[in-house]
Amino acid sequence: MAGVTGITSELCGIICVNKPADFTSFDVIAKMRGILKMKKLGHGGTLDPMATGVLPVFAGRATKACDMLPDHDKTYEAGFRLGAVSDTQDSTGRVTEKGSIEAVKQPDILNALEDFRGEIMQIPPMYSAVSVGGKRLYDLARQGVEVERKPRPVTIYSLELLDYDENTGEGKLSVSCSKGTYIRTLINDIGEKLGCGGIMTSLVRTRACGFSLSDCVTLEQLQDMAADGGDFPAVIKPVEEVFSDLPVLRIHGAQERMYRNGVKLDLGRLNFDKTASQVRVYGEDGFIGIAAPDKENGVLRVEKNF
Repeated sequence: MAGVTGITSELCGIICVNKPADFTSFDVIAKMRGILKMKKLGHGGTLDPMATGVLPVFAGRATKACDMLPDHDKTYEAGFRLGAVSDTQDSTGRVTEKGSIEAVKQPDILNALEDFRGEIMQIPPMYSAVSVGGKRLYDLARQGVEVERKPRPVTIYSLELLDYDENTGEGKLSVSCSKGTYIRTLINDIGEKLGCGGIMTSLVRTRACGFSLSDCVTLEQLQDMAADGGDFPAVIKPVEEVFSDLPVLRIHGAQERMYRNGVKLDLGRLNFDKTASQVRVYGEDGFIGIAAPDKENGVLRVEKNF
């Protein structure tokens, strides 16, 4: 096992995990610490325990990126069932209301979805990690306390009905949305719009941080790799992939030495898109980090080096 430790201690990058159901995002990190034999791990984009799918895990120096991830769209496939409301807004909770689905036909759902595309306002669910008055909502909810929550703007870029069974009230949605969107709240609100209620029955995140399910490995696959000697570099992705939408700035020689030492470079001497708010900086040996043009002072400010 010493060989595994030697390899993983140098890991720096992203391993995309297909999170299993009934695991929290922290459970995945704890499991991977045991598999990789390293402590410095973080994740991008929390998933509820019932959800599966894309969970990017950042290893080593790449964990510096966790607090500065670009707001990539997230994409989900969500199962739902009409005719019920639950306290958690999904099938893990206690059903608090029931409604009739007899009058709800597929065209009614398609019409209702029109009101939930684009920028909408969402009230965070009580069973969520949002803080109100310094307390997590899920802690209050578990105590039987419900507090007023302010609606927050989120953006639904696409919302499509993939399947619906009029006999059972069960179906599936495809959703592409902004950071901070609660899919179970979206389904709850659609059910309310239809007048019958709705709960989420399953959730698969198919895309996050620019990665898709095809980029993912399972925890079982990682365990098998560890047993075979720990060829983890084969599945680790460079941290710069999450910043692929940013323009590139290449520096070398004296400029690179100055930049690495924290010196703010003169914008006038650099060749890149000056309208950009951030850039990916590359030196002679590859990716260095992320920087931001300080246009007011005419210098390039280091944000994070990897």
